[in-house]
Amino acid sequence: MDENSIISMPFIPLRGIVVYPNLLSHIDVGREKSLAAIDYAMEHDRFLIVSAQIDENEDEPGFDDVYQTGTLVKIQQLLRLPGGLVRVLVDGISRVQMQGFSEKKDYLEVAAVKLDDISTDSKKEEALRRLIFKRASEWLETMRNNEEVLEKARSIDTPGVLADFVVSQLPLRLIIRQQILEMTELMGRLHRVAALLDTEVEIANLESELNIEVRGKMDQQQKEYYLREKIKAIHHELGDKIDKDTEVEELRQKILKMKLAKSTEASLLKEVDRLDSMPPMMAESAIIRTYLDWAMALPWKKETKDRLNLAEAQRVLDEDHYGLEKVKERIVEYLAVKQLTKQLKGPILCFVGPPGTGKTSIARSIARAMNRKYVRISLGGVRDEAEIRGHRRTYIGALPGRIISGMKQAGVKNPVFLLDEVDKMTSDMRGDPSSALLEVLDPEQNNSFSDHFIEIPFDLSKVFWITTANVISDIPRPLLDRMEIIDFTSYTEEEKVQIAKRYLVPKQIKENGIKINQAKFSDTVLRHIIQGYTRESGVRTLEKTIGTVCRKIGKSILLQADKPITVSVKNLETLLGPIKFLPSKINKDDEVGIVTGLAWTQVGGEVLETEAVAVKGKGNLLLTGQLGDVMKESAEAGMTYIRRRADVLGLPDDFYSQLDMHIHLPEGAIPKDGPSAGITMATALASALTGKAVRHDVAMTGEITLRGIVLPVGGIKEKVIAAHRAGIKKILLPEENKRDMADVPQSVKDSVTFVFVHDMDEVLEQALVKL
Repeated sequence: MDENSIISMPFIPLRGIVVYPNLLSHIDVGREKSLAAIDYAMEHDRFLIVSAQIDENEDEPGFDDVYQTGTLVKIQQLLRLPGGLVRVLVDGISRVQMQGFSEKKDYLEVAAVKLDDISTDSKKEEALRRLIFKRASEWLETMRNNEEVLEKARSIDTPGVLADFVVSQLPLRLIIRQQILEMTELMGRLHRVAALLDTEVEIANLESELNIEVRGKMDQQQKEYYLREKIKAIHHELGDKIDKDTEVEELRQKILKMKLAKSTEASLLKEVDRLDSMPPMMAESAIIRTYLDWAMALPWKKETKDRLNLAEAQRVLDEDHYGLEKVKERIVEYLAVKQLTKQLKGPILCFVGPPGTGKTSIARSIARAMNRKYVRISLGGVRDEAEIRGHRRTYIGALPGRIISGMKQAGVKNPVFLLDEVDKMTSDMRGDPSSALLEVLDPEQNNSFSDHFIEIPFDLSKVFWITTANVISDIPRPLLDRMEIIDFTSYTEEEKVQIAKRYLVPKQIKENGIKINQAKFSDTVLRHIIQGYTRESGVRTLEKTIGTVCRKIGKSILLQADKPITVSVKNLETLLGPIKFLPSKINKDDEVGIVTGLAWTQVGGEVLETEAVAVKGKGNLLLTGQLGDVMKESAEAGMTYIRRRADVLGLPDDFYSQLDMHIHLPEGAIPKDGPSAGITMATALASALTGKAVRHDVAMTGEITLRGIVLPVGGIKEKVIAAHRAGIKKILLPEENKRDMADVPQSVKDSVTFVFVHDMDEVLEQALVKL
């Protein structure tokens, strides 16, 4: 190469590195253009020009982004590393001054002019070389593993090369390294390097002094550390696995950070002090630790923000459940009042109704609608008061009760808390758990609920309490008095159809792995399943039956790919077997002594036929059909009424002494009780004695007194729906039950005539066929 001519070479910009002439350097290359430049150089003469970037973070540096003084290098070795990197060993040839860039297809090319060292006084330069070597030797003595570097420096006898070598070893900033590269005038470069070396030697000496001072402190810390480790080892040998002092201090800091009420904070800190003063081997220290863990895990202050958007809350409730309007209305009312008052104690609701009517699932929906956490505990079979209030800490293995455990699980002080099956609790020698619930479910007391284990009053007033029960009579009266009762009546057939369509069918199709178009449940099919295969107040059996159909469909799809079975009324017997429940039928003809009564059962309303026959005898009243005591007494009251009204009915005064009366309620295997069949049995007796037929399309329910007054009964909605399903056209109800008509579906009201009666005379007027 000509010394003063312009040379064109592939160019690589460097990050944080300055390469000097006459020295070997390692470069790691990863950028595409740089790799292409290396490839080009390897294919030709192995020469490259390199220069440092002004800004290390620049990914695509241009001509103005690199220093204009660089180095001409020759590639000696090339090693390809994992990840696409290439490590190159280059030998510096000379300094160059770059003149311009040229963009090639894959790499950058640069035009440059070589720069030579300018020597002015060779003797002074040699003197400076010896001075630099001496100062470098002093600096290297403070460094570790310095022999190789020192030997290399000793072998360099050219002043400029030694200056460059020393600078490459010193911990200098990039800008200073670049300045040294740009200094072609040899004397200036040597003076600058000598000054840098003086500074570095002073810094090295100062570091050495500081090291001695720090080492002294470190020796003291080492001693303390050694002693502490020894103490830990002793604790470990004794079985004390925790450094008690550290633990106690951590507990104190955690309690103070919680910013609790002063009384609560004082109580917890007092327990920490007890732990601090107690030997770790004592059994009570473990009890205190457990206590503090529980107490600090409780949500003393944390709470969620209620969703006060009433329309959104209503939408969420409607999305999850069909019907249940009273429950939804009560929840939206609560949120409305809270929005108006900004402060309101949580209500205490009690959902009472038959199994499968959605009591437990609506509680989860309420939590979702209100944007609250949801906690559920089951009280079925709980017979120990400590289950509610917790055990005192004097007992080994003592723990808080279910209420406090639920609050810890919720993590907030205002969850929706469901106490499931509150009517299934029992009491024994260990106390009455229902009595322990009195404080929990009293809005005036539950702001300072005291658990036997925690012993610090805990505020439960912001909790939204929901309890569920199947039978209201099994809930203790004082507990019942604290709750707002919401009745869950059994679903009507139409409601069951809608619930099945909207929720049960999609859920079961998904759970059983079939597609919607493979199992299409029409309204007619659903009605047949409801009427013929389920007899319940809720929808649990209905869901299981739909699941059975889905499984059968899935099996038929896999086994008979050609003709998979479809869901239709015709195929129901193939899928589910013979019908389990025949529909309730009424007599087609008016008959003597046969009356259609209405009964309420746990699975909804029932149409119950009552038969009465008069035979010659001595005045005995025989009752059959597994009747309970209340029902037997109702029959006797009806008989007394008929004897009292014998003249009006056209019966001889002594008819009673010459006849035996037999009343029978079919389905004798099923126990029956209650007063609501009073007027039904009295009507049957009157018909049997007078010989007048009873209208077959009339049904009735009501309690009877000795004077013939008709008293109100319960379960009107379920009874009326059952009568409507059986084809009854007229229903006789007690006058005082008129208020219950609000709950009866409009479709039933439109197709049935309701007659409200006050006494038995009106009943007989409506029921008996006039001769």
